[in-house]
Amino acid sequence: MNIPENLKYTKDHEWILVDGEIATVGVTDFAQGELGDIVFVEIETEGEDLDIEEVFGTIEAVKTVSDLYMPITGTITEVNPELEDKPEIVNKDPYGNGWMVKIKVKNKAEIDNLLTAEQYKELIA
Repeated sequence: MNIPENLKYTKDHEWILVDGEIATVGVTDFAQGELGDIVFVEIETEGEDLDIEEVFGTIEAVKTVSDLYMPITGTITEVNPELEDKPEIVNKDPYGNGWMVKIKVKNKAEIDNLLTAEQYKELIA
């Protein structure tokens, strides 16, 4: 199981990488493994201001559909354009090319409330 140390995590299995005012968000390796073959990702919230834990989209696999939740409050500034034609990249590369959205961070203090890699490992154990 791949759980990079440099990321923060949510109990809903999203990861976040903060770089200054912009953060990249995706789903964890654990989440994509539990979902199985991902066939569709729908994110129609580009440009929207969303609060922590609000739904920003959905991810559909062969066996289920799951909501995607904001790990922190922010504005969705970009949606990964590759997801429309190649949603399976989330299965292949969840922490790289399979990222979901980029957000402009509204409240950096919220990042401190997210799980570390170690805490996330304990959550999924």
